[in-house]
Amino acid sequence: MRRNSSMEKTVYDVAILGSGIAGSLLGAILARHGAKVLLVDAASHPRFAVGESTIPYTLLYLRALADRYDVPEIKNLATFTRTRKAMGERFGVKRHFGFLMHHPGQPQNPREANEFNTPKNLLNEAAHYFRQDTDSYLFHVAMKYGCKARQNFRVDEVDFGDDGVTLSGGDAEYRARYVVDASGFRSPLADKFGLRENPCRLKHHSRSVWNHMLDVPRTDDLWRHGKENRPPFPWYEGTVHHVFERGWAWVIAFDNNKWSTNPLCSVGMTVDPRTFPKPADLTPEEDFHALAAPYPDIARQFEGAKPVREWVSTPRLQYSSSRCAGDRWFLLSHAAGFIDPLFSRGLSNTAESVHALAWRLLEAVKDGDFSAERFEFVERLQQKLFDYNDSLVNAAFISWQEYDLWTAVFRFWAWGANAGCYQIQRALSRFAEDGDDRHFLELEKAPHLGHYWGFNDGFAKAYDSMVEQVDAVEAGELDASEAADDLYDQMRLADFWPKGFGFAERDVRFISPRPKTFLKMARWARTEADPELGRLMIDTGKAALKSRLLKGRKLF
Repeated sequence: MRRNSSMEKTVYDVAILGSGIAGSLLGAILARHGAKVLLVDAASHPRFAVGESTIPYTLLYLRALADRYDVPEIKNLATFTRTRKAMGERFGVKRHFGFLMHHPGQPQNPREANEFNTPKNLLNEAAHYFRQDTDSYLFHVAMKYGCKARQNFRVDEVDFGDDGVTLSGGDAEYRARYVVDASGFRSPLADKFGLRENPCRLKHHSRSVWNHMLDVPRTDDLWRHGKENRPPFPWYEGTVHHVFERGWAWVIAFDNNKWSTNPLCSVGMTVDPRTFPKPADLTPEEDFHALAAPYPDIARQFEGAKPVREWVSTPRLQYSSSRCAGDRWFLLSHAAGFIDPLFSRGLSNTAESVHALAWRLLEAVKDGDFSAERFEFVERLQQKLFDYNDSLVNAAFISWQEYDLWTAVFRFWAWGANAGCYQIQRALSRFAEDGDDRHFLELEKAPHLGHYWGFNDGFAKAYDSMVEQVDAVEAGELDASEAADDLYDQMRLADFWPKGFGFAERDVRFISPRPKTFLKMARWARTEADPELGRLMIDTGKAALKSRLLKGRKLF
């Protein structure tokens, strides 16, 4: 016999499995608009989590969630300054994406390094999230707006009836009209419906080992390469990616700014298990250092660092699901699939999916139609997000066999992500002017769903060409340098690829815009760019500049 309390007799509109960022974001939005929401979690807050690096695309979607759904607390995650002021001085600053290429037995070549940053006053200043604090914060925001929570409760059974869903576990049962599974890899719904694809459809292969550590050496102290090889921002003040053929290591510092009281740094190694099989005779810590050992400057990056918790080691990270939506249920974000953390796409995929799911779910709560067809677009969006990120990360892993090819793939990622930000920024600016929801609905009309920049046919075609050529390099059908030559030719000739900014210039290692660079780019946008792209860049640039000037802030 199960014991039922008075709370357990409530029929909730939506039950959400998992109270991490995805579940708490969705729960806060739904509860803010009057839905009865239950957040169920097998663990409790605060808790350790990785996925700490943010990108402008993620931050803009967080702003969109805050403005569109009138949950202003979400905006506190959208800038480094607001994050630390709202949640405490325990966060790292992210001034750039930094990539340093390594070869076995050789010191790092300073000519094989790239950095990309976006001026914080034109888009958003990014942060390294200390996830136990951000996740707890969002969980409490959800509680503030009326979500009910059951922590430390493991769901054993999920039963579906004609009028609702029953969640059972331990000594209790809970009833809801709809269930969103945001629990991650061990998804009860994926298990119940046999949704995991076997074999996994994703091309990419990687396994990972990670931890939080003390006394990680500052990357900039590892070498002195001279002024000509010094990046615009110190390596340690951004997300450091040490890349090598078929693998990479990350350094995500929380102690890299004057405000931080957090001495920790997130570190990890992600490698292709077909090249670097998981050893049965090594501990995860030994495995980590064994992977670093062939690369002298990667090994030096972690000399003397002290782990503060048990190491986490995984088999292949990639998994996928045949479906994300059914009658009265949805698999959200990492409950549906996962690729690799290389380009920090996990959080942006989550924010974009929540943005599309929330309004549909609120309408379903009102009219009682919880059929799978209602959520077909969100299903398609998530699957496309997984597939696009899979092709991008897989291309990067292949390209690390030759620096020149990698720099071309790097530019496809950097420019696509940057241009995608313009789309979201324009919707935000127009929504701020008139409050019309159609500006956000327009984002769902992208013909190339899943891409950062899904509205430009030329870029989508060029991107497909990049993937095909990198695949041909892997198959031994094309030389890496020939592929790089062709990709740079495409960039040079395309009217959707900006000139004079660093995105198309082969010899530019550090893409770091300055006032003169923006003036050159503005002239290009007016006179040479694809007309729609030119209008997009000029309109969003004016809106961003106007916003910052009204706040009395310097632009650079």
